Amino acid sequence: MALKRFSPLVALVLAVVILAPALAFGAGIPGSIVTCSGAVAEGNQKACTICDIAQVAQNVLNTGIYVAVFLSAVLFAWAGWLYLTNIANPGQIERAKSIFFSVFIGLVIILAAWIVIDTLMKTLVPQSGPFGPWNKIC
Repeated sequence: MALKRFSPLVALVLAVVILAPALAFGAGIPGSIVTCSGAVAEGNQKACTICDIAQVAQNVLNTGIYVAVFLSAVLFAWAGWLYLTNIANPGQIERAKSIFFSVFIGLVIILAAWIVIDTLMKTLVPQSGPFGPWNKIC
């Protein structure tokens, strides 16, 4: 009897777990990291130039931020699950708090590194708009 009431809840949780990443990535996942085809272009392919290095760096940084935010959300959820399911176990509660703290510090470090790099780029490269020179180096 309890299993019949439990299965719609499991289906709902699975639907949320499957659909939540698609909704969170509504801004779009970055495409390919390397946008050129190599030193020599053949046919409709684009040959690599020195300007492509900046584009590759930007793509790596964007992809890293996407992955870090996604993994931190998963780890926050895992720590919350540990915290809620082990109320009577103080050891697991401390483990959940430790995971919360570690993930938060890691996310702050990653986002602070992005801010530092963005500030350096805005300082070293002349900018033509309010959002920085990321796409206008070459």
